[in-house]
Amino acid sequence: MSGKFLLTIDEGTTSTRTVIYDHDIRTIASAQQEFKQHYPHPGWVEHDPEEIWAAISSVTAEAVRTAGVNAADITGIGITNQRETVVIWDRQSGECIYNAIVWQDRRTADACDALQAAGLEAKIRKRSGLCIDPYFSASKVAWILDNVPGARGRAEQGELAFGTIDSFVLWRLTRGKVHATDATNASRTMLFNIHTQAWDEELLEIFNVPAALLPEVHDCAHEFGVADFAALGGSAPVLGIAGDQQAALIGQAGFDRGTVKSTYGTGCFVLANTSAEALVSRNQLLTTVASRLDGQVSYGLEGSVFVAGSAIQWLRDEMGLVQSAAESEAIARNNGVVEDVYVVPAFTGLGAPYWDPHARGAIFGLTRGSTREQIVTATLQAIAYQSHDLISAMIDDGVTPSVVRVDGGMVANDWFLQFLADVLAIPVERPTNIEATALGATYLAGLCAGVFESTAAIAQRWRSDTVFEPVMGEGRRQALLEGWATAVGRVSGHA
Repeated sequence: MSGKFLLTIDEGTTSTRTVIYDHDIRTIASAQQEFKQHYPHPGWVEHDPEEIWAAISSVTAEAVRTAGVNAADITGIGITNQRETVVIWDRQSGECIYNAIVWQDRRTADACDALQAAGLEAKIRKRSGLCIDPYFSASKVAWILDNVPGARGRAEQGELAFGTIDSFVLWRLTRGKVHATDATNASRTMLFNIHTQAWDEELLEIFNVPAALLPEVHDCAHEFGVADFAALGGSAPVLGIAGDQQAALIGQAGFDRGTVKSTYGTGCFVLANTSAEALVSRNQLLTTVASRLDGQVSYGLEGSVFVAGSAIQWLRDEMGLVQSAAESEAIARNNGVVEDVYVVPAFTGLGAPYWDPHARGAIFGLTRGSTREQIVTATLQAIAYQSHDLISAMIDDGVTPSVVRVDGGMVANDWFLQFLADVLAIPVERPTNIEATALGATYLAGLCAGVFESTAAIAQRWRSDTVFEPVMGEGRRQALLEGWATAVGRVSGHA
């Protein structure tokens, strides 16, 4: 092991961040940059991969400069990323043949409906652990191959490469020498068999995706290759990769069966560790790979809400109701719980447990006396209500958390976390380091490098900051949840 620092690239849905830690996981430097969201048609969401790569180069150079380190000081690099988002590029030139189609994108809803109508839901779920939905990568890959002239033929000839964002970043970091991903990201494509831990020939046939497109799949802590790019000022090994939600579970020390974390970033994602059991949900939750270390798979049960922090961005950027995300806490604290106004932020459909790609957002209960403050507060409450739906489904499936560990940018909001605990009727625990996603990727790189002896050594580092205990009366809680259920029912299936 050489070097004194671990560098992590956290490539999210709305921004890219690079963090440099020392071996005691103290943050030495951090840099972050937002990038543009493209909406070419209603329900479509795209990113420019070149803009993402430029952002990675920029924030990495800034973090390295701020920390005063060089490539020789870097023990290893971790990568964590927005999952399911699809990129296809030319193997020779490295040029992308189309924009990245983002996990939020709904353009393949009709194609997914056709697969369901053909009776393929059970077969696909049995192999991939996932339900048929535009959220996942497979239908997006097929769309690019079918809609970019010449793409399918080039893919069949082995001229093109497909990857989720981690794979694209790894390719660029290694100057095209490595085309690979990890098991957590592969498990989100709907092309990977989570039981055999291999790309599934039958799933590839169903989605008409050539195997020649696919990356190699490795453990999360693995010597993926050597990064060599200008922003780093030299070369350093890439030693850890995980999709953002699995990385957050690792960052929350979620190595034991029954540990449940909920991350509040662009979306909200609840993930429970089910250890060696690939638990099958009765409530439309997903069975996924939580981690794969030393060839041993830990499975997870996951619920996904597509809009969480992005609803606060909507209040700020599109509606102009707040000047900053932090302002929403002060507004909610002064306003108090809203009883009669419900915001359903189904901007890109509804995720678990509804899985309705055709649903759209709405606000219910408005009167002439409704205020800006009520709408802002009701939006925060909607994120908590969606979390309740996921946790309730999880409990019914047999995972009963005694506490829910939370992380992500939104959990700096104390008012929101107290309301969340009240709605869940379960204690909510915030760690001292709320950036669990970057932390998890860092742990993986350190684990591979030998900085950390074991997952048990990592778990010992986890520290609690605040526990929010539920205090709301059960009658009031049930009344609020009944109003929420009515509101959700009204947007379901709305085209």
